[in-house]
Parts: sequence; structure tokens; C-alpha cells
Amino acid sequence: MLGVLGGMGPLATADFFNKLLALTAARCDEDHLPVLLLSDPRIPRRPAAILDGGESPLPRLRALRDQLVGAGATFLAMPCNTAHHWYADLAADCPVPFLSIVEASVAALARLPAPPSHGAPVGLVATAATLAAQVYDAPLATAGFTVLTPHAHAQRDAVLPAIAQVKAGQLHAAAALLEPVVASLLARGAGAVLLACTEVPVALDAAASPLRAQCVDTSAALAAACIAHWRDARAA
Repeated sequence: MLGVLGGMGPLATADFFNKLLALTAARCDEDHLPVLLLSDPRIPRRPAAILDGGESPLPRLRALRDQLVGAGATFLAMPCNTAHHWYADLAADCPVPFLSIVEASVAALARLPAPPSHGAPVGLVATAATLAAQVYDAPLATAGFTVLTPHAHAQRDAVLPAIAQVKAGQLHAAAALLEPVVASLLARGAGAVLLACTEVPVALDAAASPLRAQCVDTSAALAAACIAHWRDARAA
């Protein structure tokens, strides 16, 4: 049974669950994954902890992780990129497999219609905290890619306001801010763009953005990894 440690934010968690359903090749109810979904918006803010020395979310994340395991989850996923700053701490003493959105998303680059070539830059659209914590830098380097981030003004004036707009349910306004950022990264030479904040694909999907074909949706990548893990466990 999959345990989803969610609520960061609630709409992104719902989007992850919907993608989990959409990506499962199911003919009836029983073909779907059994899921325990815990959406807790009270988790301390991740950017404040990373950038401003605010309250760490790790104790709350550990408690929710343990709650899911205690309720019967046999593997876990956390559809929040910024929270993966604490992934190693959460996975180290976890009694069940804890899948990584970062590992799943980097692997998904190879499955794009036009995958980036080895050594190519990969664009990152993410929170300022995810960028500052370099959550994706080492995994992308290991896979043979370099990191390309938005210009500082685009991060400040477009990416961060758009993420806030998604959290407020203003999806089309968010997409209008995000599409030029993605287009700019591609124009600057990115072989692909990682939508490394789970709010970002929600906005671009709502606008049916044609740029999505050149992007990795980290929520969808994690959902696909969960489905593959569940199927492998059933077959074992």
C-alpha cells in the first residue's frame, strides 16, 4: 500500500493522486494502487526553514511518515520537491521504501520525446529554497547534465508569484507567468526543463501549455515510479 505524505500544498497533492490514477493501466477498481493519502497543510513552511532559519519541518515530516507506516503503508512517496531537502533524513531510518521525487524525475528525462543529450543543460523551475538547497544539482550532475536556472528577475517576478497563485487557486494567471520562464530556459539552451515544484505542472496543465512536451512533470514522474514499484512488489 502506498502512503502519500502530502499537503505541500494540498492542490499539488490532489494533482499527484489524479496523475497516479491516470497513469495506472486499470480496467476496474481492483487494478489501482491501494493508497493512504495524508494531506497535512500544517507542516512548517519549507522555504522559511531553508532560507530564513525558520522552524524545521523535519520533526513533523517524521511524525507523519511514521503515522503512514503505522497505518499500513508498505512504501512511501512525498510529492513536494522542496521537502526533499530532508529526504535523506526521512529515508535513512524509514522501515519501508521511501521513493524519491528527485531520482524519479531525473530518470524521466530519458523518456521525453526529445531527451536532452549528455552534458546538456537542464532547466529548473523551482522554489528559491529548492534552488538554494541544490536539491537537484548533484543528481543531475551524476546523470551527466548541468543545471540552468531562471534569471534572478524571472525567479522573483514570475516563478515565486506563480507558485503562490497556484496555492490560491489562480491557475491561469500562474500559467501566464510561468510559460515565458520555461520558454526562456529552452531558448537559452536547455535540453529539457524540470518542473521541480509540484505547483508548476498544475498551472501549465490548466493552460494546456504546448511547452509541456519539453518538460518533466515531477509529480507525474513520482507517480510513475510508485506504479512501477507497486507492480514489481506484486510480481515478486
